[in-house]
Amino acid sequence: MMMNATHILILADAYKTALGIEDKTVSSRVFDDSKKLTAIRFGSDLTLSRFNAALRWFDANWPEGVEWPETVLRPATVERFDRIFDADRGAV
Repeated sequence: MMMNATHILILADAYKTALGIEDKTVSSRVFDDSKKLTAIRFGSDLTLSRFNAALRWFDANWPEGVEWPETVLRPATVERFDRIFDADRGAV
């Protein structure tokens, strides 16, 4: 799956809905810029480094108990990889 700025918007929308906050609040938290998400929504692009930083931010700050959107690949971590591998082997 090729990821792009739309995937960041999907994450931002799910995050703000889960927490009941505004777009500009999410934008400030993720990009340290309250206008960046609005700019992306209107066609502004993201550099690869800003995209990766945003993806890592969402991964690290994702609300407990809120499902990660299916259409966005979640970054692999050692812990997540081990859980998947252990589940495949039948371990808990």
